Amino acid sequence: MTVKLFEPYTLKNVTLKNRIVMSPMCMYSCENEDGIVNDWHRTHYTSRAVGQVGLIILEATAVTPQGRISPQDLGIWSDDHIEGLADLVRMIKSHGSVAGIQIAHAGRKAELEGEIVAPSAIAFNEKIKTPKEMSKEEIKETVEAFKQGVLRAKKAGFEVIELHGAHGYLINEFLSPLSNQRTDEYGGSAENRYRFLKEIIEEVKSIWDGPLMVRVSANDYHPEGLAPEDYVQFGKWMKDQGVDLIDVSSGAVVPARISVFPSYQVPYAQKIKEEAAIDTGAVGLITSPLQAEEILQNGRADLVLLARELLRDPYWPRRAAKELGAEIESPIQYERGWN
Repeated sequence: MTVKLFEPYTLKNVTLKNRIVMSPMCMYSCENEDGIVNDWHRTHYTSRAVGQVGLIILEATAVTPQGRISPQDLGIWSDDHIEGLADLVRMIKSHGSVAGIQIAHAGRKAELEGEIVAPSAIAFNEKIKTPKEMSKEEIKETVEAFKQGVLRAKKAGFEVIELHGAHGYLINEFLSPLSNQRTDEYGGSAENRYRFLKEIIEEVKSIWDGPLMVRVSANDYHPEGLAPEDYVQFGKWMKDQGVDLIDVSSGAVVPARISVFPSYQVPYAQKIKEEAAIDTGAVGLITSPLQAEEILQNGRADLVLLARELLRDPYWPRRAAKELGAEIESPIQYERGWN
């Protein structure tokens, strides 16, 4: 039986050498609050490419200064960001990995000076300020900001785009009735709450024909919030719009008690994959090679995204290959140590 973790996977028109993905993780490492790539990012991402990760997705990268989670976030709101991002793409690709980027807006979870915005004027918790409810004009401007962010990502050479629709940030805030209590066409019914993401996807698709992923939080962990079955419907709509894969996470749109354990989010990825008939990525306390292989062999997801485990071990793919009995190419410079 072949080791599925090391089988190539084609995402639309881009082929990954394996099914191991570096999940986007905020590094909060920009200097001077300018959103520009620095040496930390070069070392951090390139080391995982040397480690033979198939797809590396950059951390949440903000489409507006107001859309940052923190002042130290990466940005893509200005052409000034393109050069540093292009440098990262070049370094990642030089080691055989595919470069992706997560395009994001923090919404009401932005911890910044000045005004923050959201679908409704409801604070996330008592520690974060109350956001301003977005006007229709501001919604239109933000949709355009996502489009321009993707255009800059395209100029920088990224091969995969992921829209951040999870973890309580702006797109997620529109989707969930817990954070979206609007009475216009962007609130109320599921179709209306989906409208903001729908318009972003439409605009992005007008200038981007490469692989498009969306990260979602498939469970609000709240009795009045969204559950995985709601995301099956959203998944069907995304597929109809040409989204290629849904990256399935959960939680963080409202404070909630979440019981976490290995593979705890995998059933959500499996449900969306099976019932919306769209490829999915699984993420969340996936640490062991055998665990990752089980998810793929049983058809529960198409890609496995690792987060903290890749922080602990940038060369996790090598360990996985040894444990699962697969052969992978090492960097030429490392042959004496890897073989």
